Amino acid sequence: MNSLVIGFQETEKLQLALVGGKGLNLAKLSKVEGVEVPDGFCVTTVGYQKAIEQNEAYHALLNQLTLLKIGEREQIGNISRKIRELIMGVDIPVDVEKEVALYLSTFGEGHAYAVRSSATAEDLPHASFAGQQDTYLNIIGKESIMHHISKCWASLFTDRAVIYRMQNGFDHGQVYLSVVIQKMIFPTASGILFTADPITSNRKLLSIDASFGLGEALVSGLVSADCYKVREGEIVDKRIAVKTLAMYGRKEGGTSTHQIDPVLQKTQTLTDQQILELARIGRQIEAHFGFPQDIEWCLADDTFYIVQSRPITTLYPIPEASDQENHVYLSVGHQQMMTDPMKPLGLSFFLLTTPAPMRIAGGRLFVDITPRLASPVMRENFINTMGQSDPLLKDALTNVIERENFIKSLPIDQPAPIPRNNHKQSVSEGFQAHIENESTIVSDLITSNQASVEALKRNIQNKSGLDLFNFILEDLQELKRFLSDPRSSNVFMTAMNASAWINENMEKWLGEKNAADTLSQSVPNNITSEMGLALLDVADVIRPYPEVIAYLQHVKEDDFMDELLKVEGGQDTRDAIQDYLDKYGMRCAGEIDLTRTRWIEKPITIVPLILGNIKNFEPNESKRKFEQGRQEALKKEQEILDRLKLLPGGEQKAKETKRMIDLVRNFIGYREYPKYGIINRYFVYKQALLKEAERLAQAGVIAGKEDIYYLTYEELREVVRTNEQDEKIITQRKDDYKIYEKLTPPRVITSDGEIITGQYKRENMPAEAIVGLPVSSGVIEGRARVIFNIEDADLEDGDILVTPYTDPSWTPLFVSIKGLVTEVGGLMTHGAVIAREYGLPAIVGVEKATHRIKDGQRIRVHGTEGYIEIL
Repeated sequence: MNSLVIGFQETEKLQLALVGGKGLNLAKLSKVEGVEVPDGFCVTTVGYQKAIEQNEAYHALLNQLTLLKIGEREQIGNISRKIRELIMGVDIPVDVEKEVALYLSTFGEGHAYAVRSSATAEDLPHASFAGQQDTYLNIIGKESIMHHISKCWASLFTDRAVIYRMQNGFDHGQVYLSVVIQKMIFPTASGILFTADPITSNRKLLSIDASFGLGEALVSGLVSADCYKVREGEIVDKRIAVKTLAMYGRKEGGTSTHQIDPVLQKTQTLTDQQILELARIGRQIEAHFGFPQDIEWCLADDTFYIVQSRPITTLYPIPEASDQENHVYLSVGHQQMMTDPMKPLGLSFFLLTTPAPMRIAGGRLFVDITPRLASPVMRENFINTMGQSDPLLKDALTNVIERENFIKSLPIDQPAPIPRNNHKQSVSEGFQAHIENESTIVSDLITSNQASVEALKRNIQNKSGLDLFNFILEDLQELKRFLSDPRSSNVFMTAMNASAWINENMEKWLGEKNAADTLSQSVPNNITSEMGLALLDVADVIRPYPEVIAYLQHVKEDDFMDELLKVEGGQDTRDAIQDYLDKYGMRCAGEIDLTRTRWIEKPITIVPLILGNIKNFEPNESKRKFEQGRQEALKKEQEILDRLKLLPGGEQKAKETKRMIDLVRNFIGYREYPKYGIINRYFVYKQALLKEAERLAQAGVIAGKEDIYYLTYEELREVVRTNEQDEKIITQRKDDYKIYEKLTPPRVITSDGEIITGQYKRENMPAEAIVGLPVSSGVIEGRARVIFNIEDADLEDGDILVTPYTDPSWTPLFVSIKGLVTEVGGLMTHGAVIAREYGLPAIVGVEKATHRIKDGQRIRVHGTEGYIEIL
């Protein structure tokens, strides 16, 4: 069987490894009835490999390229250019040239052809490689086609293709190139068709870009295009562009750009009938591949030809529904401040913990809020409650509600089906009054939970096998009781309501915005802010020992604690770090995913944080910081009360305000504790399950103990029961997880796949201001430090942290910064609560903050007004 050249019709020979993604998709489409594909054939990857496999210089350069990192752009450019030059100088193997000549004689050697690159890592469901390799149009004659085959091969090493492979984790040496050679079509019009809207991701909205002449001009951005939107066979939007230029083929070969007749510049490229016909073809192609497609098309002699079709790789997966009704889903990650994907075991534990109607998509959790939006009784209250925390969310949900008939409204007297655990939705005045007199309620709740966790640790020790799984399911009921305890949720809801009351009335009575922010500084019983201050105390223990500091600056492995004992001060250091880990070591970045590596499992994670505290602060900084915040809060309280007493009815206003301030200071710290309670139990469960995993690994049932992270709880239980596991499932899920890591989850997504985004509605902002949600008052200037991983943090006192999100594990950094900017968050999410307590101006919910603000820039954060200026 000859595998050097394969025609589109030779179905039995076609495979991705031989003809690449583009060639394979075109050949498949050529078999679909009603879809026209220009005739063609593929020069397979075998020819490319034969050309370079014995070339030592090529392999030496490839090895150099493999060692480079993505930031080394100049070296990447130099080596890539040398490889391209080398490939262009290599002779095409004689047998490849003979086969191409044979096919050309069959198709017609004098005909014009399009010569297109088709890589083996191209047009894949998870990586499109769109535009990474080269295409050449209107190539005439065997010699010219051979020359352009070499140019296509060389384009495998354009700088953009090399960097794209690095970004997506592809090995340069394992990606090969086929060349697609097709009869040239000389179209009157051409363009791109997306079977899902590329802006909103709506799967029901098909989008067509169309312009005159060859599509290459449109793809390369040289010309403007009309844009047509089609929904379920109906044109719902048309934007007609002014089209001044078009690209056409020349008689002697190649292409040239021409001015369009001024009379035609504003005319519609396709007729309405043609738009609908093209949309029908697009849906047919989508159905054939079973996935939304990005399609290149051209129109010649009233016939649409498809010259490329590839999956749209940027779409976020849609949460699955059990019916065909419209649904609206809310991202749990945006509420939990963890928008990374979770592994299957972590997802299943979260699902076992919550009664909410959850769905999984892209490795993330979404809650189906359709019933709440459908209920006229609940809708307004739900949207307003969400809006208090996150205005972007409120705007997005309002957008959905205003769409006619998207959500079917329930009869006004029919209640929405909602989870039983709904204590957080309201707080009675009676309960507020009750807990005011119950000064020990917070300490009682904490003590009760600590005793429950200690009992869990004792009782789980002797559990194994199926007994362990049954025991964990029973204990999860205890966790649910803790989370659903009305005393618990009412404590912090009372504080949140009191905080909102203070902000609203102080602005009305005194003209002061966000007064509760200062009043919330240095409150008692905040387990997360205490964690940040406690690491300052660890730094105090180590600071007197220069040998320990020098040792810690160079440690690389997690066994550094054992070696500490050999250094003066090592025992004290080890004890201090161990005490810290005993209390807080179950925390980590992305901690709601049970599978994430905890600090106590990888203690080296906190070493840079400790060293930063030693560098940036003097001894006793934790007490100083806490007392400074407490004094500022007391000073603000006295100032507010004094000013209120001067107003008409001031004594009563001051009395009521004092009551609300006490509620905030006594109870707002507990806001962080329930999550700490969850994470404590999760770590106990994890340790027990990893013991089971070690047994499975030793028995050869799984390859390594962390393979259990890629199974759900029930699947893992079944593996323990049967001692059997299909390795392919774990391998596939590991691959899926890598894909999910590249996706950005939306705040709100519909069952049509549409991503609904909200907007901040503000006036009187500076023209270049970057707007977000103000969550902690004050104005601060400083150096922006854009940080994606806590391990990479190298902060100095006075820096402003800019990051996608923060969860409790980031709190130790908060002692070193002067302000905070995050892409995700709301008024009561972790970063906001801790920023207020530490007195840091903070803005959250800033769209693409880590892209719009560059590391090292000087910025000004207006934490009261909610905007950032780049200075």
